[in-house]
Amino acid sequence: MNPRYRIVHSEAATSFGGQENRIFKEMIAMRERGHELEAICQPHAQLTERLRAEGFTVHTLLMDGTVNYWKGVVRLRQLFKKRRFDVLNTHSRRDTLLVGLAGRLGGVPLIVRTRHLARKPNSLLSYTTIPHRVITVSQHVRQLLIDRGVAPSDVETVYSPVPFPSGPLHSTLRDELGLAADNIVIGCVAVMRRPKGHRDLVDALEPILASRSDIHAVFVGGGEEVFNEVKAYISQKGLAKQIHLTGRRNDVPNCLAAFDIFALATHFEASGTVFVEAAAAGLPVIGTDVGGVSEMFQDGVTGILVPPKNPAAMTQALQTLINSPEKRLAMGKAAYNDFWDSGRFSTEAMVQKTEDCYTRWLAERKKR
Repeated sequence: MNPRYRIVHSEAATSFGGQENRIFKEMIAMRERGHELEAICQPHAQLTERLRAEGFTVHTLLMDGTVNYWKGVVRLRQLFKKRRFDVLNTHSRRDTLLVGLAGRLGGVPLIVRTRHLARKPNSLLSYTTIPHRVITVSQHVRQLLIDRGVAPSDVETVYSPVPFPSGPLHSTLRDELGLAADNIVIGCVAVMRRPKGHRDLVDALEPILASRSDIHAVFVGGGEEVFNEVKAYISQKGLAKQIHLTGRRNDVPNCLAAFDIFALATHFEASGTVFVEAAAAGLPVIGTDVGGVSEMFQDGVTGILVPPKNPAAMTQALQTLINSPEKRLAMGKAAYNDFWDSGRFSTEAMVQKTEDCYTRWLAERKKR
């Protein structure tokens, strides 16, 4: 029989992005597996609202400032002694230092820190001193921690899940944008932040669009400040008729179904699951060789890797797929098959790996 654990997750962030979405999906999936799940968040966090809407118990406290820190440690120490959780899983530095310390004082058997970011860690305090073990979202992030001094046996990679597409989807996006069925559409789905490399992608597209009026690009993603910067940059280059900005949308599968090629010129990426989402939609992908991106698809088989901050290399990769419909279709088919056949990014794989980590680490802690 599968083990049944009492698990509590903590998160200090108040916005809702990829990290919070991973926590949200993981808690739902682990609850469906039979585990008991609760959370510790700030009262004004979007994650608090979403988890409560799903029926989860969410304990709230402010995590900013010295006074809130020590009040929180005292309060949570009592909570942990009372609730007797098997596992505390923290997700950010701030909540690890606060909630993790309370977990230590409250006798939680296993404290796990999940590392979501691709930056090199400065201090090991929130990876070795407070938590007992660490989960990372890619092998790249795992190696960063090992290079910094975390024992390889104490850190495991668990990929974030990508939802399986429900089936063939006829997109409405081309009709919305006035694009013809025989236009070649290059799509990018990413929040509008400077490290996502939208300007690099514009530079890469410029020589292609200048010579081909039947090729269009669609950027899907919100982020007001950078959105306006990119929009102005596109206008400055005279490409507004062929590069379309949709802003944030809630129908990403519908958008992906309208694309022929997926491209993202990101400068930093802990994992890059959007490449997996594109692959699941049967799209060949082009990505920059940074962070965990190379783990998301097979270079030369399901997509093409190019150096970061290199628009010329991105242009060449785009031209390769534009000029060869056969290669484009073959890569898209290989990407689709790999997604379905490997199961690496399924919710089931995430839950099983997480459960295995908890079980093994709890046994190791008990022996000690």
